[in-house]
Amino acid sequence: MTAQSITWIAIVGIALTTVLTRGSFVAFAARLRLHPLVEEALRFAPAAVLGAIVVPALCLRHGRVDFSPSNAHLVAGVFAALVMWRTRSMIWAIVAGMGTATLLRLYA
Repeated sequence: MTAQSITWIAIVGIALTTVLTRGSFVAFAARLRLHPLVEEALRFAPAAVLGAIVVPALCLRHGRVDFSPSNAHLVAGVFAALVMWRTRSMIWAIVAGMGTATLLRLYA
């Protein structure tokens, strides 16, 4: 078996797995009843996933955890979070974070 055929088998297998797992919730959602505690826990899943993506991007630098003020991503992220907290505006938080990151990259 060639490397190309193994790659195609993997792509088709992953695609089928994705369709079956996600499609099962769509097809059987009317009959599926979860325990209220499970439903409550699932409400926090998007925030947990977002945190799992964002925190390493902000805190890791060159493969190591860096909480120092020289970490431009972390400083910009904290500033964006403060702007979001004060203004409740996602647009202003993005502008503040990107602007801070750009300025720190250019001048620090």
